[in-house]
Amino acid sequence: MTKHFLCLLFSALVGSQTFAQNKPAKTKPDTARQLNTVTVKAYLSKQPVLNIPASVSVLGPARLKVQPDNSFVTALNTVPGVRAEERSPGSYRLSIRGSLLRSPFGIRDVKVYFDEIPLTDAGGNTYLNAIDIGNIQHIEILKGPDGSLFGANSGGVVLLNPVSGRADSNYLSAGINGGSYGLFHEKASLQQSGKNYRFNFNQSYQNYDGYRQNSRMHRNYLQATNGWQYGNNNELRAVVLYSDLNYQTPGGLNLAQMQANPRAARLPTATLPGAIDQKIGINTKIILGGLINEAHLTDRIRNVLTVFGNHVDFANPFITNYEQRSENTFGARTYFELAAKAKENLDWKLNLGMEWQQTNALISNYDNNAGVKGDVQKIDKINTNQHFIFARYAADIYKRLHAEAAVSLNYYQYKFKNISPLNEGGFTDRDYTPQLMPRLALSYQITNDFAWRASVSRGYSTPTIAEVRPTDNIVNTNLQAQYGWNYETGFRLRNKDESMFLDASVFYYRLDKAIVRQLNPDETEYYINAGGTNQPGFEVAFTDWLIRQNPNNFIRGLQFNTSFTLSRFKFRDYEVAGANYSNNMLTGVPKEVLVSSILVNFPKYLSLFVQHNYTSSIPLNDGNTVYAGKYHLLQAKASWQHKLSRKARLELYAGADNLLNQKYSLGNDLNAVGNRYYNPSPLRNYFFGMNVGL
Repeated sequence: MTKHFLCLLFSALVGSQTFAQNKPAKTKPDTARQLNTVTVKAYLSKQPVLNIPASVSVLGPARLKVQPDNSFVTALNTVPGVRAEERSPGSYRLSIRGSLLRSPFGIRDVKVYFDEIPLTDAGGNTYLNAIDIGNIQHIEILKGPDGSLFGANSGGVVLLNPVSGRADSNYLSAGINGGSYGLFHEKASLQQSGKNYRFNFNQSYQNYDGYRQNSRMHRNYLQATNGWQYGNNNELRAVVLYSDLNYQTPGGLNLAQMQANPRAARLPTATLPGAIDQKIGINTKIILGGLINEAHLTDRIRNVLTVFGNHVDFANPFITNYEQRSENTFGARTYFELAAKAKENLDWKLNLGMEWQQTNALISNYDNNAGVKGDVQKIDKINTNQHFIFARYAADIYKRLHAEAAVSLNYYQYKFKNISPLNEGGFTDRDYTPQLMPRLALSYQITNDFAWRASVSRGYSTPTIAEVRPTDNIVNTNLQAQYGWNYETGFRLRNKDESMFLDASVFYYRLDKAIVRQLNPDETEYYINAGGTNQPGFEVAFTDWLIRQNPNNFIRGLQFNTSFTLSRFKFRDYEVAGANYSNNMLTGVPKEVLVSSILVNFPKYLSLFVQHNYTSSIPLNDGNTVYAGKYHLLQAKASWQHKLSRKARLELYAGADNLLNQKYSLGNDLNAVGNRYYNPSPLRNYFFGMNVGL
């Protein structure tokens, strides 16, 4: 597999360099379209991605449009180094250059922002599954420990932009799609713009009965932004979203059960009831909002100030208990930017900022009597405070060398008290020693279209509240933060009209005091620090319009995309309960992932998109004695657009997923009790839909 990919990469490199040495044919503006320069805002101001000295990937509107808009998973998995899973509809897991050992469900060790607002709360919870990807316009992904501007994390950062790039336009759009296993999804968007304001509103509803028993999911979603421009290019905007997500969880099967009936929910045992008996599932209601003010104080000084808050109601009837959480988060984020006076051979920017969050949680556990709350097991209050200050200096020298130095000082503290059965009067404090997270990075633009980069950065990730107070209901004050150093180099290459782009990187991340999940015989969980990991890897992303976009030929354009991830992650000094797992492959991480796609445009606004995902076998336990088999996922989507009037446009599309009818799990239960590792995913399934825009 690796040799095959290296041959493919070599051919692509030779082809791209050959093209770069030949001047492209001159074309009239109306016969060919130059692609817009890819830019990112992750480093506090908009920059071309070519010379950014970091591994950052962008999923813009064009890339998101061809992917299914019913889930984040397929789109995120096109990014090398990213593994998104969905064990059942709505049950997300996400890792960036790492393992899911900390994540029985949900997202940990990755910081997520919605616009300028942290979606990840002070306690480390991230409710990404509450967001409807159909209402997200732009995603930026920073891979590896890059927390100097975004606080404590050792995995990476995801930035979600909910606002359309057509910021000055008015439009109304609506879409509806359906498919196999009861899929139904509708959405509507409205934007109104004036001389100094912009209002954007999005609504959606999604329902999916699911492939397996006890896997129904539905979500109501509302999202709005309102921006007002004032003064000298200043803007004040309000952001709010509401999501009501409910999904059932079928639970894992062992190999024999999966082979007998992959659509079954978790079966009862002699000592425990099954998933259907206990009506296990998750309901999450979240309302999030904030005000963001961007002010240009002078020609050289800019300030961005965000104040935000959210409220979450969470309920999870599970096999062994019924958990409820009420969480309230509030905070602020601000940074100043000082820009240099314009000079021919030197340009620099200095950023200073801070972010502060407080999350107060009431966590209650009851007996689960077939989906009904029973007697109290335990009720705790946990208040978490996380804040950091950061500084960044970036300089462009002779328009070739880009140098960055950044650092953050991170504080983390939580306090807790028991409400039942002890009814404690005061809180117990747990403070972590403040930690510095530095980052040094260089990028050199060897030619106008070729840039080399290198960086070194420190990762630091505190335990989440779900790990401090896990399902065994014991607050573990001994759990330490994990930390490590990441060393990385890479390059980016493009052609003159930016229709071709190649991004490659190699890295080594050495993690210490790794937080890992352990299970008791009754399947309640707890977490420990167990040794560390060595994580060397290689990533490459390549895109090219093999046939340029044109108005005359039968093939009006053909774009090829591919991404490849090579991971050789291993445990180091990892001993648990007398077993030594050192040098074993990191649980849950495939060695190789290759995702490739072709987009073909035909006359009459017809197009065909085909995507293939190869994922190698995955170790399912720390001992590496059980593996999930490799799989090939093939999906296709055909679409047709028709212009109804000068502004109105109709789109019809249809497609299929898992065309090869692979038997696989898009998300396994790692180190599962009773060998219940498997969460079978749907076999071949179909979808269709339509969009109307005015």
